[in-house]
Amino acid sequence: MMGQNVHIRATEILARGKGIAKKVTFDYEAHDGQTVVNTREVYEIDDAVAVIPFDPERGTVLLTRQFRLPAWLSGYRGSLIEACAGKLEGDDPQTRIVHEAEEELGYRLHDLQKAFDLFSSPGNTTETVSCYVALYSPANKVSEGGGLHEEGEHIEVLELPLHAAFNMVETGAIRDAKTVALLQHTQLRFAKSVAAPAFTSGR
Repeated sequence: MMGQNVHIRATEILARGKGIAKKVTFDYEAHDGQTVVNTREVYEIDDAVAVIPFDPERGTVLLTRQFRLPAWLSGYRGSLIEACAGKLEGDDPQTRIVHEAEEELGYRLHDLQKAFDLFSSPGNTTETVSCYVALYSPANKVSEGGGLHEEGEHIEVLELPLHAAFNMVETGAIRDAKTVALLQHTQLRFAKSVAAPAFTSGR
């Protein structure tokens, strides 16, 4: 199996900030038995957690919309629609995402259920995202949300029918990977509560 025999030959620190950017030279045994030598730039950063809250009575989900500089630098000119998410900062995932949901969405979630873990971009970062679904209702609203302005957060809260969110994936209005995966999981988990999404035809 590839990845069982890995040897780190050299590590160079390129930058330190919220994470650490490194240039790593390593070798590993490939599937054909050959030893492969590579150099890669890796960004070591704190793991994260994300959630999509679902209201089974109304068939709606809560999402966020905010400006993301890396997406803008890549040429995308819209704000990104995403699942509520945040860095763990030393907390366990469930504790952190309940806190993040109150800050960003303004709702106190319940019936939190683990969906899956995923690597956000395994070719260049160590980040793992723990993904959850949860339930909410209008009665669970505790604030207007929006995140912490003192931390540079200016987050718009979106409440959408689940089928509408699916169509936004199809049209490219939602293109954040963790959000796409969590929307699919939400549909599968709560299939009896909502009608199947009506995808648009073509683009």
